[in-house]
Amino acid sequence: MAGSGDTAGTGATAGSGDTASTGATAGSGDTAGTGATAGSGDSGDSGDSAGTSDDTGTADATGTADDTGDIPERAPVTERRLHPVTPFRRAWAPLAVLAGWAVHDPGGAQEQLARLTHTVLLLGLAVLVPAAGLYGFLSWWFTHYAVTDTELRIRTGLLFRRTAHIRLERVQAVDVSRPLLARVAGVAKLRIDVVGAEDKDELAYLSEREARALRAELLARAAGFAPETAGEVGEAPARALLRVPPRELARSLLLTGATWGSLCAALILPTVLWLTTQNVWTVLASALPLLGAAGASSVGRFVTEFDWTVSESPDGLHIDHGLLDRTHETVPPGRVQTVRIVEPLLWRLPGWVRVELDVAGSANSVLIPVAPRAVAESVVARVLPGVTVPAELSRTPRRARWCVPVWWRGHRLAVTGTVFAARSGLLCRRLSLVPHAKVQSVRLTQGPWERRWGLADVHVDTGAGKSVTARLRDAEEAARLLGEQAERSRTGRRDALPDRWMTAG
Repeated sequence: MAGSGDTAGTGATAGSGDTASTGATAGSGDTAGTGATAGSGDSGDSGDSAGTSDDTGTADATGTADDTGDIPERAPVTERRLHPVTPFRRAWAPLAVLAGWAVHDPGGAQEQLARLTHTVLLLGLAVLVPAAGLYGFLSWWFTHYAVTDTELRIRTGLLFRRTAHIRLERVQAVDVSRPLLARVAGVAKLRIDVVGAEDKDELAYLSEREARALRAELLARAAGFAPETAGEVGEAPARALLRVPPRELARSLLLTGATWGSLCAALILPTVLWLTTQNVWTVLASALPLLGAAGASSVGRFVTEFDWTVSESPDGLHIDHGLLDRTHETVPPGRVQTVRIVEPLLWRLPGWVRVELDVAGSANSVLIPVAPRAVAESVVARVLPGVTVPAELSRTPRRARWCVPVWWRGHRLAVTGTVFAARSGLLCRRLSLVPHAKVQSVRLTQGPWERRWGLADVHVDTGAGKSVTARLRDAEEAARLLGEQAERSRTGRRDALPDRWMTAG
């Protein structure tokens, strides 16, 4: 099972009629192993399957025992190295340490450099450059990776050894990143997203062909294909659902309030400081960070979200984007906990929206940077099968204006048979959709001022560690929602189909 959905393990029997206990877990992404027993009277706990036992109760390593009870030898694991261009990337580490010291203490660095003669500087460079090259070569030489029957194994470390054991059934996404210089060199970076891990393990760098082949093999193995056939499956076919034109992306950024807000701040604040202080350095110290923030909110987003393409594949939705650094990301099926449809004020006239995601165990957060609402809702239907975006949402009671003046009008709620939908915001609307099967817990909160006006908030918590809140609901309605939503969550998890990436043949 590839890191999606809730799965309960199945008990196995062996020996004289004794059965193994059945393991089960509740919640998104957790997997209960398969219990197994051997011999008479012993019961297996949740764990790895012991395979099929013979009359003597002995199982081999591959899950099938022969008549003699002998365990066949496993095939040797072949370890592979990264691309030979990798040492050049890692050779920068010692130089980065010196640059960090110089930035941290610029006065001391300048003083030390003033004491050195040209001859000493040349000798230092003659020693430092080969040392950096040697460090890069040795770090590459001592880095290996291998794909075994059950895991991806990555061994790294020059002085302190580290071995990462990534269980293949826990892999939920494999992303391919190609920075600008890596594209010139024909290499790519592979990032592996694992259920329950906050940080992604990566292999940098591999040749582009090797990265694609390894990604396809890992996804096929995570989907349940046998080791001997996983390498022959190849990349799953993808069908394009959406492509954001660069002109539409640029127009959407110009109509974003954050772009104009940061630009106005970058122009007004330095002007005020110049009129009051007449100090050029003070003006530069304030203007440069503000201009950088304005560039990041407009030019930076344009470069990152350029040529944004969403494709549908058996292993999830594929997202490709980037002008300088091309990135290929995967949104695994069954791991999306919440979908947010964002509608800024200036986007309402052209009818555009932005779609964001909360994915359990993943940092992927943007599904669509900008698109017409009808197109965005069609893609949301692919991410959350069977879910329809509610067209009508109920308002909060008018007495809510005494708790939240003006902005109380932006809070709306709709509960359908498949989704809990809560909207917030007046100028920038945010509609959050949570499938009932993804709700982990439901809470009701009521402050003293809300209690005075008979109002309460209902919170639903998801597996991504996030919450969606229906604010300022009538207290009786909130209490009813609390009980009904708890029941919907239980039935939703019970009736939800197991999520698999592909169908193993």
